[in-house]
Amino acid sequence: MRPSCPSSLLWTLGVLVITASGAARAGDPSEWTCESCPFEKAETTGSVDVGLGGVSDDSQKFGDYTGLQKEGVYTALGGDARYRSDNGYYADATATNLGLDTRSISAAGGKEGSYEARFGYSEIPRHFADGARTPFLGPGNTTQGLPAGLPVSSTANIPADAFEPVDIGYKRSRIDLGGTLYTGDAWTHKLSVRRDIRDGTRLTSGSFYSSAEQLVAPVDQTTDQVEISSTYRAEKWDMTFGYYGSIFHNEDASLTWANPFTPVVTGATAGQLALPPDNQFHQLLANGSYRPQSNLRISADVAVGRMTQDDSYLAPTLNSSLAVPALPASSLDGKVDTFNGSLRLAYTPLEALRINASYAHNDHDNRTESLAYPSVATDMFVSPTSRSNQPYSFKQDLYKLNADYRGPSWLKSSGGFDADDRSYTRQAVGETREYTAWFRAGVKANEYLSFSARLAHASRDNDGYSVPSWVSPTENPFMRNYNLADRKRDTGSVMVEVSMPEGWTVGAHLDMSNDSYSDSAVGLTNGRSRSVGADVSGAIAENTRVRLFLETEGVHSNQAGSSTASVADWTAETEDWVMLTGIGVTHLALDGKLELRADYTYTNSENNVTVTQGAFDSDFPQAKATVQTFKLHASYQLQKNLWLNGDYWYEAYRSSDWRYDGVTPTTVPNFLSVGEETPNYSINVVAVSIRYRF
Repeated sequence: MRPSCPSSLLWTLGVLVITASGAARAGDPSEWTCESCPFEKAETTGSVDVGLGGVSDDSQKFGDYTGLQKEGVYTALGGDARYRSDNGYYADATATNLGLDTRSISAAGGKEGSYEARFGYSEIPRHFADGARTPFLGPGNTTQGLPAGLPVSSTANIPADAFEPVDIGYKRSRIDLGGTLYTGDAWTHKLSVRRDIRDGTRLTSGSFYSSAEQLVAPVDQTTDQVEISSTYRAEKWDMTFGYYGSIFHNEDASLTWANPFTPVVTGATAGQLALPPDNQFHQLLANGSYRPQSNLRISADVAVGRMTQDDSYLAPTLNSSLAVPALPASSLDGKVDTFNGSLRLAYTPLEALRINASYAHNDHDNRTESLAYPSVATDMFVSPTSRSNQPYSFKQDLYKLNADYRGPSWLKSSGGFDADDRSYTRQAVGETREYTAWFRAGVKANEYLSFSARLAHASRDNDGYSVPSWVSPTENPFMRNYNLADRKRDTGSVMVEVSMPEGWTVGAHLDMSNDSYSDSAVGLTNGRSRSVGADVSGAIAENTRVRLFLETEGVHSNQAGSSTASVADWTAETEDWVMLTGIGVTHLALDGKLELRADYTYTNSENNVTVTQGAFDSDFPQAKATVQTFKLHASYQLQKNLWLNGDYWYEAYRSSDWRYDGVTPTTVPNFLSVGEETPNYSINVVAVSIRYRF
């Protein structure tokens, strides 16, 4: 874009500078800047990063999300480009990690105030189950058989050479397309299209009566999403109309596998599982706001949608020796209608006081027909009692009223009251009501010290808990589902910040929450959490800054259970604790040509479960994990537009979990597992690259 400064003045100044210096150093027009100019000058700039990196060892856990799961060398490749023209045209593009499975590309371009087009592509790798092994032939396929020597009566009889290593994980690829079109002075039209592709495998399980096996299921899924909207803006009001659609498609309808155990009954030689079915969601929406006066704003939105699922049913069993009654329908023909609407008001009667009020209604109407289906137990026999699907619906009315008060310059406060009313069908309760009152205040004691606090109390009750008559076998009448049970919840938080001379800042916070389910005889009875954190940052020298932080969180819960489907006869106490601490340092050297950044973090987590049942009191073994991560980055400017970059990443992961430690595929006689190992690794990653800017 053309600067607004007169060109003759710029030319004259340039001549004077060149004449005075005898060279084109400071007077090089490519280095001129105009801080007050309203438009950017026409130019094309960018950078290219090229290099190599190396990973010291294999680890599925380390490669989860990073794409660095394999030992060896990888290409470090990326860059960006930026174009601006005199007449408002522009384009931007960025590419990162092109040599890894975490690669991404994004681009946008158009003309200022007229239109814009956008494109994006990214990949995220998921990796699970270090050390997984399986005897199934064709793991990850829709049909999986058995090698010679199977089926067997016990996993102990499976030959060792029948197991083959298998990678479990998938890659999610995402493509984004979008555009914005401005028509006239008031209309804005937007279009966004996204496709997510998941390709690979995941872990699932199947069973035959008293035996079970872990299976490597295929993942070949696509989700398409589209959003279209048009917005009109006037002086006092605006309105948006739009459409949103989501379509999920699974290429694989089912997984069929051979029974690895000797069948208990005739014909139970193969099982079949349904995989996630195709489904769709479509929604029409509108929202708008109106400002009748400067201190009053009224806004509303409404959305109407429908979810559908109509994939064909699988056969109730593959055991041809069983006489199974016909299914009442060929598919679920599932339909759920949704409605979401809200009305909001913001009013400022005084300069220091703002009042907000809102009402929202949400309706989830499940219109799927309830039918009676024949019940086949683990491919062994047909139950004399049929089972019915129970499509449930709910409605929610949410009311909120709050106010913000800005009194003296040292005080900011706010408070409010919320009411959440919900009604249900085919649930243990018909209605729940929850009321929440909260207050928040912030005080700036002086120019160095400030703190804030928030307190809230919530109470939820229902219209009476009953045992669902449609559930078979009948549920324990003393049991209470935690999301429907009466509950008292108290939360509070405090935050303090100190700004010291020389640019140092110190911050600390405390967050607490306590839930009480005093009326629940069986189920979750209480839960509480505590979080404490602090951080310090500042400059220890002119070119060196440091930041230290510490964060701890503990979650504690108690539940009561019954082994006789009546009153509680055992309790369980669960404690989870995690601590995160670290330090980061940034340093500039060699007159700013060398930049160094170093970060170290240490994470420690523990899980403890204690079960109390009379003479059988026992603690589960402790599960714990520690992660140490050290990252070092160095960037040295070789020339005006050339940098040498180096990165080093060390991570050590140590964990123990009784659910996996020492559990091989054949440890449990009637359970064929993949022998997933608890992650333990030490990984070094080194990368060197050159960055060239143009």
